[in-house]
Amino acid sequence: MSLSDCKYGSNPPKDHNHSLHSLPMAENYGKKSVRTFFDFRHTNVQENLDVKCIPLLFLTNLQRIPKVKVVSFLLGLTLTFLIMASYILMWDKKGLLFTPSPYQLRPAVFLTGTATAAVSSEKNLIDMKTLVKIISSKQEYTPRRVPDEKDIIETDGHLFSAIPRYFLPGIKSPCWYEEFSGELSTDPYRRNLFTLRSKSFKTVCDHLKTKFHQHLHHRDGKDFRLRCLPYFYIIGQPKCGTTDLFHRLLLHPELKFNTMKEPHWWTRKRFGYIRFKDGFQESFPVEDYLDLFDLAAHNIQEGISGNSSGAHRTLQLITGEASASTMWDNQAWSYLHGDREEETEPPFLAQDFIHAVQPDAKIIIMLRDPVERLYSDYLYFKMANKSAEDFHQKATESVQLFQSCLSGRSLRSCVYNTSLSNVMPVRLNLGMYIVFLLDWLTVFHQEQILVLRLEDYAANLKVTIKKVFDFLSVGPLSEQVEAALTKQPMSNTRRAADRNLGPMLPSTRELLSKFHQPFNHKLASVLGNKAFLWRNT
Repeated sequence: MSLSDCKYGSNPPKDHNHSLHSLPMAENYGKKSVRTFFDFRHTNVQENLDVKCIPLLFLTNLQRIPKVKVVSFLLGLTLTFLIMASYILMWDKKGLLFTPSPYQLRPAVFLTGTATAAVSSEKNLIDMKTLVKIISSKQEYTPRRVPDEKDIIETDGHLFSAIPRYFLPGIKSPCWYEEFSGELSTDPYRRNLFTLRSKSFKTVCDHLKTKFHQHLHHRDGKDFRLRCLPYFYIIGQPKCGTTDLFHRLLLHPELKFNTMKEPHWWTRKRFGYIRFKDGFQESFPVEDYLDLFDLAAHNIQEGISGNSSGAHRTLQLITGEASASTMWDNQAWSYLHGDREEETEPPFLAQDFIHAVQPDAKIIIMLRDPVERLYSDYLYFKMANKSAEDFHQKATESVQLFQSCLSGRSLRSCVYNTSLSNVMPVRLNLGMYIVFLLDWLTVFHQEQILVLRLEDYAANLKVTIKKVFDFLSVGPLSEQVEAALTKQPMSNTRRAADRNLGPMLPSTRELLSKFHQPFNHKLASVLGNKAFLWRNT
């Protein structure tokens, strides 16, 4: 699954290796003599010179010193004074003026090379028993306060003016009519930003524009186009089988009209970000997002107009999208409001906006053992120098960084913290499923959210797919379509080169299993399903 995303995208995470051998050692100092500005050892001064001559000698040598050195010395002295002053004045606030990121103050210490393979979790520098207790205690927190709807609307007035509060009756999909004031001879998709980044969507738009005027609704001398939102959202998680699930769902005749799996609009593109490392680019307006579902809208309009042979069935058409960033990625707020240092958690989440415009939306979540998810994520997004030993080192450092964050912040704050996420060499926080799920449950009812396990999906595809179809209230499949659905090869599987690297080290698995244990316990408790403990994977 490609995340246009986000932290990784095509840019693999930086290596954050730390070694004892790279640290400056005290014994290296004092072995080499250092000559100061006022070193007299190399002058022609008599050793038995009377002490009273020293001041005069001092001034004589001072005149011989180049002005550049004097200025450099004074600047160094001033800088030292400023640093010491900042240290004293800001001791109880934010530390030194030149303090690095708080998650870099405690460099992790690792064994290097092949020695990592022999590391057991007991010998690890991380006290896992203590860390698990800390996580378990911090999981008992008050649920987030959902922002008022008026505050949500104020953040994006155009979004809520483009999408009405109520949708057309008698149509299963959330659709409405929007007045079309453009020229019929012009291309309605010519300015769509998605067409610039997706050749397949550009091809769809080229097809749609040829018959665009035929799908307009005429009323009171005006033209209206049918607009639709997705009926369902597959929101995550990355490397949990969402790509394969999405493409199989599209084989159903009632939900096949979709043009793009992962638009990442709710989390990134509407804010102007495609990859956060590339900075702000251009905001994708909601109209561009709605164009993604025009293929379904055109087919539904044919049913409304009676131009379709199966008009009733056409009105039951639904569409969806499967951006695997929707569940967890709220980093845009930290980039847009970086000046709000007092806010340790995002003020708004993606689900606040989805619920505000579409309170009856269906949400599908696919999860897998978070230990395996992390290794798969590492193999997929890291392009070079991959190995089980390297993964062990990166996983260990990420656990240490998260532990460091917990010493001064809440659990939820650390999970959403963008600065911490940016310095972690692997995306450890994406496997803390329960934190994200609980936040989605603050706005959507549990009956609106279907949580699946990749392990069940892989073991019994037919049963799991039927569960999804029942959740979406779509009709049964014909034997022919069902056979095609089950025989279709798996999508987005592990690359051959990555399979050749073999599994992760046993010590890595043990470390990560212990780390995720309290998160999995809470998840299994909330869902009432012990399978989410992942004890047998």
